[in-house]
Amino acid sequence: MKIVGIAACTSGIAHTYIAKEKLEEAAKSLGHTAHIETQGTIGTEDELTLDEIKEADVVIIAADIKVSGKERFKGKKVVEIPTHIAIKSPKSLINKISEEIVK
Repeated sequence: MKIVGIAACTSGIAHTYIAKEKLEEAAKSLGHTAHIETQGTIGTEDELTLDEIKEADVVIIAADIKVSGKERFKGKKVVEIPTHIAIKSPKSLINKISEEIVK
């Protein structure tokens, strides 16, 4: 499964980067690929390309604030969660999403 997404927290610092790291590591350990863009106080980093979005099976938005650029995901399955879920249970989240996509 190819996963793309956005991570963003209220301060745009710690939880943003932890959520990104946890999602990418969990995806890799489960045999999936993930590219997570961050949006924070210093702007957007690791911005998703249109090709990455087009090829993605699912979009995960792990955010505690409003994120920009969601219109890029039109027509995609989008899962929106708070950052703490991506941080505490990334493997469970990805497994649940994977089960839903297979249905």
